Amino acid sequence: MAEGASEARRASRSSERLSRLLIVVPYVLRHPGVRVDELTKLFDMGEAELLEDLNLLFMSGLPPYGPGDLIDVQVEEGRVWIDMADYFSRPVRLSRSEALALYLKGKALLGAPGLEEAPALASALAKIEGGLGAETLAHLAGRVEVGTGGHAAQALARVRSAVEHRERLEVEYYTAARDELTIRRIDPEHVFSALGNWYIVAWDHLADAERLFRADRVKTARATGERFEPRGLLGPGRPLYTRSDRDVPVRLLLSPSARWVAEYYEVERATPTEDGRLEVTLPAKELAWVAKLILRLGGEAEILSPPELAEMVARAARDTLARYRRAGEDRTAPVSSAEKGHSG
Repeated sequence: MAEGASEARRASRSSERLSRLLIVVPYVLRHPGVRVDELTKLFDMGEAELLEDLNLLFMSGLPPYGPGDLIDVQVEEGRVWIDMADYFSRPVRLSRSEALALYLKGKALLGAPGLEEAPALASALAKIEGGLGAETLAHLAGRVEVGTGGHAAQALARVRSAVEHRERLEVEYYTAARDELTIRRIDPEHVFSALGNWYIVAWDHLADAERLFRADRVKTARATGERFEPRGLLGPGRPLYTRSDRDVPVRLLLSPSARWVAEYYEVERATPTEDGRLEVTLPAKELAWVAKLILRLGGEAEILSPPELAEMVARAARDTLARYRRAGEDRTAPVSSAEKGHSG
């Protein structure tokens, strides 16, 4: 327990440092040679803390870590200059699947009430829309809800209010791993955003344990009229996956376009291969959700172990294909004269 709390504190400190750097670096780039004391006053931080953050940038970059691959920071006579690595001067290029995933996540995030970064996010999404094209967006809109409203935003607003007022909620929650919808009574203590999703840290009375919920999987949220006393659950910066003795190690070989899996999900190790792929090991309590992930990747991931996962993916693919064929047959089936008369 103490070790887990220590890891969470380290993660929280890393998150805070990253947040500071994401603010300080753009400012220094726009104001080369800015004084150190001006930065400390502007961003309300100590000089030692600022210099420690800037020193971290010296080690930031990409392999093979040559002169053009690292960020260059100069602190001389109380002034700061930053030169970005060559990589950052090149435009970001996304595959169509990456652009679609980023667009959908961004649209869902844009619907969160009180989001301070909404104008910048909306501008970025507009650029992605231009790259995707009208035809792709029209095709997408016919299959998924793309927008800033919907039950997800309403549920998130209700949970935020419950966190603020310490109100117990009754939620209808979808568990993707088991494809199951359950009714739960929860005491929500934190709401935070990480990796494109909103998460709820709460005490779950159904499990009688702490749980981390994805906000977009909360179908409904209803106030019970009851209050709760916070248990001091860890909030932002905490690990997004809770290890257990039921974990099954899953080994995958990811193509370059699927490397995002290693950043999005908790992984135990990630090893680059000579052919440009990435071998990862990730823990999973339920193999069913991993099988769905493999199907989503569409051939961009090779299963190394366990063998039963490959069987689950093949079975899920056959079931999906069978449902698709049945749906096609239903659409093309001839309508009898009796059915025509009934429909008229």
